[in-house]
Amino acid sequence: MASSSYCLSIHLLLFSVLISACSASHPARMLFLVKPKPIILKYHGGDLLKGNITVNLLWYGKFNPSEKSIIIDFLNSLSTNNSIPPPPSAAYWWNTTASYNIGQSKISVGSQISDQNYSIGKSLTDSDITSLASKLASPGPGKNLNSFHLVLTSTDVLVDGFCMSRCGVHGSGRVKRRHGHRLEFAYGWVGNPTIQCPGECAWPFHKPTVGPQTPPLTPPNGDVGVDGMVISLATILAGAVTNPFDKGYFQGSPSMPMEAVTACAGLFGSGAFPGYPGKLLVDKKTGASYNALGVKGRKYLIPAIWDPNTLKCKTLV
Repeated sequence: MASSSYCLSIHLLLFSVLISACSASHPARMLFLVKPKPIILKYHGGDLLKGNITVNLLWYGKFNPSEKSIIIDFLNSLSTNNSIPPPPSAAYWWNTTASYNIGQSKISVGSQISDQNYSIGKSLTDSDITSLASKLASPGPGKNLNSFHLVLTSTDVLVDGFCMSRCGVHGSGRVKRRHGHRLEFAYGWVGNPTIQCPGECAWPFHKPTVGPQTPPLTPPNGDVGVDGMVISLATILAGAVTNPFDKGYFQGSPSMPMEAVTACAGLFGSGAFPGYPGKLLVDKKTGASYNALGVKGRKYLIPAIWDPNTLKCKTLV
């Protein structure tokens, strides 16, 4: 099994807020002694997900209908039947992935499995996540380049590394089917951080665990944990499409890559800097902060994505 963790974004976020906290006590010129390496996500020659991509879902644990609808509506917001709506639409954000040599891809929600009885317990390992994701895989040989299998865990499920080093993960696995066929598939996992670690995995809707304790933003769908999950889902889905089998677009080591969204960790709007998500739109009725519009009048906060055309992190607002 190969996997690419979304832990990098947590580390970059915590590191950036620490820099922000320390900068007031050190001469400003000291911050420029070490220049960061430029972000260049190179293509490493491997297969990419493309075309009509079906996202299959396995809900592990207890999710209520409202929580499920926020996630499903977000996925449905990434593609439209007509032309790509202008910013700040979620579909316009997703269309940036077309510049990664894959062309315009359409996301649709496929099969769903609900495991409310915690069939393998409430403490999961990486291999458990891969095993759960394999239940969504279809028979057939070779690589499946048109589907993504997503495992979502509820607030009371413990997953190795969750909160301590990552908010989600994407990777690839293999499953043996009838007639000896072995299918290689792309999968992902995102956990609900409401109880376990909102400061790490639901920022900026919760005060960060370290650094300046700036007031948290109001989540656009009224759910700190699930709106935080949307940020993580956007991160791993963009990473999975552009680097599904560890030989796609990334910078750094294949085991700890900087990918399409982790390259822009902590950035949501223009003018963003460490500890500050940037200038965002605010709903006049609810006071909620957002930067993307979706289906059914939904509003979402999605992270910046690295644009291969401009070689910069692109925000919607």
